[in-house]
Amino acid sequence: MTNWVVFDYGEVICGRTNALPELAATLGVAAADFEPHYWAQRDSYDRGASDLDYWRAIGKGLGVDVDKSTSDTLTEIDIAGWSRIEPTSLELLAALDEAGTALALLSNAPASFARFAEKQDWAGYFRVRLFSGDIGVAKPDPEIFRRLLSRLDAAAEDCLFFDDRQSNVDGARAVGLRAHVWRGAEAARSAG
Repeated sequence: MTNWVVFDYGEVICGRTNALPELAATLGVAAADFEPHYWAQRDSYDRGASDLDYWRAIGKGLGVDVDKSTSDTLTEIDIAGWSRIEPTSLELLAALDEAGTALALLSNAPASFARFAEKQDWAGYFRVRLFSGDIGVAKPDPEIFRRLLSRLDAAAEDCLFFDDRQSNVDGARAVGLRAHVWRGAEAARSAG
């Protein structure tokens, strides 16, 4: 029996960010040089590092000083890059909500993105929203799934989880959730 359907956000509810070229240009570096630093520092950001600490770490790796104003600009661009909602995912959420399905969101995302996300219309579909940046632990760490289950007051086997990364699916399965790699809304409709 499924009591909860839990979704990741990035590359499940939304498409992959398209902001990397603009972020790189803001720092005055080539996108090809910027991207490895963006991803290398992302885990600490998703685990609660401040916006300024994240962007300064990237800047340090690129030999660019990042002040608070630049950090704020980069954060705005980054949030916008992760805010393009996939229409088919939104349709699935609406259909599940209409059917009375209990929905939860479990996202590796910084606190600044969490504050943005909470204000979006789509966030209303989720009875529970848990962001790694708010709790200092991220997928695939088993602890984040235990915290999710505690918030849901649910048994692991009563939760169906979708994520675009196999490592996160494996982490969820290790705690007992029924988990699938996200292959799109149509495939999700037939998972169970």
